[in-house]
Amino acid sequence: MMKSLKKLFTPKTPAEQPMPAEIAVGALLVEAALVDGVYVNIESDMIAEILLESFNFDADKADAVLAQAEALAEEAVGSHQFTRHAKKLPLEDRIKVIEAIYRVVLSDGERSDVEDAYVRHVAGLLHVDDVQRAGARQRAEARTSAPD
Repeated sequence: MMKSLKKLFTPKTPAEQPMPAEIAVGALLVEAALVDGVYVNIESDMIAEILLESFNFDADKADAVLAQAEALAEEAVGSHQFTRHAKKLPLEDRIKVIEAIYRVVLSDGERSDVEDAYVRHVAGLLHVDDVQRAGARQRAEARTSAPD
């Protein structure tokens, strides 16, 4: 009977398994790019850039994490599978995750209601309040509109 109960509560998919925060964050970024139904190169490039900056990865490591995050996001049934790992980060880092999500959704030059809803949802799951989320959005917008 104990084996049956243990099996019932054992995670069944890789997205439900324990994972490092950087993988969970990568998957949230990929989900943000996928939420509007279009995943373009500029979004995956932005995610790789964010991974390089945020976690001090080299290009190969960022590409490997991105590939793993893409696979996880494709099979996930909800953001909670990733936010439960990411919300272990300090609040300051969780706010940076929201800013990074905004950078991804803004990277293709179009912002939709479904993307805004996704960011609000993830911010709530990460315990980032509306004021903090708005600040993250403003910082992301400033970075997006800043000349290179």
